[in-house]
Amino acid sequence: MSGCLMVGATMLMLGGAGFQLEWTHSVERSGWREDWRIQGGKLHLTRAAVRGSGAGMEPGAGAQLQNGWWVWSPDLPPQPALLLAASGATGGDWRLCDGNRCQVIGTSASDPIDIRPCP
Repeated sequence: MSGCLMVGATMLMLGGAGFQLEWTHSVERSGWREDWRIQGGKLHLTRAAVRGSGAGMEPGAGAQLQNGWWVWSPDLPPQPALLLAASGATGGDWRLCDGNRCQVIGTSASDPIDIRPCP
């Protein structure tokens, strides 16, 4: 089963119903990633992982250390959309991966990036 996301005004077809967001924290310069699933027209956060801790990026409740990453299942209700800040301050960008490929978004300071399931 494939999924579809609107990333701003761009439609992105996914290889499945799930995707992963990856980025570098702007202060700690450590990796962060989240696994999301499209279900019922909403976005469900199923897993989060952070490489390190500090400055607003503490691992969540029940986190376990796996291969250098603190991994946990966040308790977040389904979201209609994600609004990503593209500050340009991270020295990197956002990567949206669907298991088959990754796409770079938000490489420089700009308006927030709106991600939502396709209508």
